[in-house]
Amino acid sequence: MTNHMLIFGMGYSAGHLAAILGARGWRVTGTRRAADDHNIAFEDRAAVIAAMDSASHILSSVPPERGGGDAVLDQYGDAIRTAPARWTGYLSSTGVYGDTAGAWVDESAALTGRRPQRNAADWAWQSLRPDMRVFRLPGIYGPGRSALDRVARGNAQRINLPDQSFSRVHVEDIAGGIIASFDGPPGVYNLADDLPCSQNRVIEAACDLLGMVYPPMLPLEAADLSPMARSFYAENRRISNGKARRLLGWRPRYADYRAGLAACMAMNMPAITNAAPPAASKDQT
Repeated sequence: MTNHMLIFGMGYSAGHLAAILGARGWRVTGTRRAADDHNIAFEDRAAVIAAMDSASHILSSVPPERGGGDAVLDQYGDAIRTAPARWTGYLSSTGVYGDTAGAWVDESAALTGRRPQRNAADWAWQSLRPDMRVFRLPGIYGPGRSALDRVARGNAQRINLPDQSFSRVHVEDIAGGIIASFDGPPGVYNLADDLPCSQNRVIEAACDLLGMVYPPMLPLEAADLSPMARSFYAENRRISNGKARRLLGWRPRYADYRAGLAACMAMNMPAITNAAPPAASKDQT
């Protein structure tokens, strides 16, 4: 069987993986809500099943719907269970761990996240096939989608929660972890960098790179945050990546946010600088 990856949900992370695999000579088939020149429609069952029958690898990057189920499992779960693929994977979230009050958490922890449908989807994918790899991801960033872009647009905020820590992962390291698992054992893996920290430190590092003033420090109640962003600040945890290191031989290329932001700056400099207002002196209050 030739290397053929079927990806449900050709979004940011999956698109990056597809580009890397395509450059290595893989055939990649993706699904979107509507078909285009490179992807088939998710609802086109005949096309999806045909792709599945020839796929050596199947990955879902589609999250469960809020208040609903997992669309991929609901429509194609039985077909995936019996598909001839030799590798299957699912992109989950470290949100399944819930709030750990800043403590480190690994894959053995209970799933106590605030979104029961996300916890349920994680469990369902684990039990779907014996060759399943479930990748739990923290905050994802990369070129065109990082603190640099928020700072340049003028909508970055610093929130006065000094003891709060988050983990994050560069989109290239997600692809690296998935590829490393092709020759590794099935199971659940956290893919995260080595330096969980306050989101404020990331915003400040982005400002430093752009030569821009730090945004003011705001209490959470005064910040103009969406419900999703507010829920982000309701949890505090550090994600351990030790299992992926031990069993997959994976190492994050961007081990901390400084290295990752510098790479984003180098890869996406024109778009970032064109969006940024003139440089100003820093205000570190």
